[in-house]
Amino acid sequence: MNIVVHKPTMTRDEFFVWAQSQAVRYEFDGFEPVAMTGGTVRHDVITYNIRTALRSRLEGGKCRPLGPNAGVQTVGDAIRYPDALVTCTKVSDDAHTIPGVIIVFEVLSPSSGRTDRIVKLREYRAVPSIRRYIILEHNSLDLTVFSRNDVQQDWTATALTAEDVLQLPEIGIEVPVAEFYQDVDLPRPDRQVSI
Repeated sequence: MNIVVHKPTMTRDEFFVWAQSQAVRYEFDGFEPVAMTGGTVRHDVITYNIRTALRSRLEGGKCRPLGPNAGVQTVGDAIRYPDALVTCTKVSDDAHTIPGVIIVFEVLSPSSGRTDRIVKLREYRAVPSIRRYIILEHNSLDLTVFSRNDVQQDWTATALTAEDVLQLPEIGIEVPVAEFYQDVDLPRPDRQVSI
């Protein structure tokens, strides 16, 4: 059996220097830069709504929402830039990565589904401080919440829809799911035919 060993093409610190001079956004998989997919207006509005909902509820408190330029170090030297995150740890304004991340939000795009649902799920699981990983659909008013507590190492998945409220007990707030999709024109679901 042949095993391929990947050697990093750059270090994490070299990545930070290099990435600041690029016109396109990149993440770092621990070995090399990976271009982030281009987004849509819908993706941008959902991301804005997440940060607005978090900011309005956390204002004046210890916890702080950040993103999408706030990096999370996951496995090894891998750096991910979620659409939004929450930390309750003091962060220097010139930090490249955010310590003590508690909650991570990713909005799916047509090309990011596998990465967000498989690769990033595993990577975020490896970060002990992360208690919730929330994946928001971009074409429907639905999201999946992966959560764990101090005892659990594995995630418990819960699906939420427009009528539900996202509970975030780690930071003492809750947000109606529909609020994340405010002012978003979603495609109409296909009509189902009864037989």
